[in-house]
Amino acid sequence: MKNVILLIITILAAGCQPAQEKSLEAVISNEFITAKLDLPDAEHGYYRGSRFDWTGVMPELKYEGHEYFGVWFKHYDPHLHDAICGPVEEFMALGYDEAPVGGEFLRIGIGGLRKPSEEAFSRFGYYELVNPGKWTVKKEPNSVLFTHVLKDAAGYSYEYQKEVVLTEGKAQLVLKHTLKNTGTKAIKTQAYNHNFFTIDCQPVGPGVMVKFPFPLDTAIRHPALNVTGQLMEYIAVPEGAVQFVDFKGLGNRVEDYDFSIENKNTRAGVRITGDKPVVKIVYWSSELTQCPEPYIDIIAAPGETFSWTTTYDFYVF
Repeated sequence: MKNVILLIITILAAGCQPAQEKSLEAVISNEFITAKLDLPDAEHGYYRGSRFDWTGVMPELKYEGHEYFGVWFKHYDPHLHDAICGPVEEFMALGYDEAPVGGEFLRIGIGGLRKPSEEAFSRFGYYELVNPGKWTVKKEPNSVLFTHVLKDAAGYSYEYQKEVVLTEGKAQLVLKHTLKNTGTKAIKTQAYNHNFFTIDCQPVGPGVMVKFPFPLDTAIRHPALNVTGQLMEYIAVPEGAVQFVDFKGLGNRVEDYDFSIENKNTRAGVRITGDKPVVKIVYWSSELTQCPEPYIDIIAAPGETFSWTTTYDFYVF
């Protein structure tokens, strides 16, 4: 009984922080899902960091009484690299190594950033935004279309669109992307979705599981995990973060973009699929969030458009 009481206290203490009311947000819904999105703005946006794409920041998504995204981090600063929620994406930097000190380099979905020194690029640092480009946002009852037009940032130009859509008649969220290269330099980079799931604001521990699209390598081991076949199940609350970066079994197949996360304690789950081959997978979890991170290649020659889609199917059991 004592252990049960301690577990309940731990769960209550570790819950997600309540989402703040913001003026720069949009609410979308369909028959099954309601979601909130923070909107991009260089001066007043909730997230103004230099790591993640500013579109699709989602502090709340509710389905059948379950909450799938929330504030999982302990400290907030608009420029902090991980003060962000939802199925957010990061594009690898373009043009950093060749940029002179004081010059610009590019991060898609953010803009042109200043290179402050000769030090190597840090994904977790903050870089000054010097070319924000132009943002437009079109809101519909069940969708938000973000458009970012960037001209001549470190010699690159593009038109990037992301449409966040709740599918009519389904418990489904779809992220539809297009990146048109309007510049003179080829765009060749990688992107991934961090997938900051915080299912029902429960601590990551027993009852939480992640299913991968292929059998997991025997090197994927942790004392808090039971790894069997394609399943990674938590059998204890881990001390600190859990991270794996070297997954075997990838075959550069579209079929490798298929993950499921379930919380057996609250009976809520989500399946994540994509339409591009996975070239790399990182898995990371902290106290409140579980994050399979599938990477894809982004390649667009001048004048070309690259498109991709990510789909989330929510369910209860």
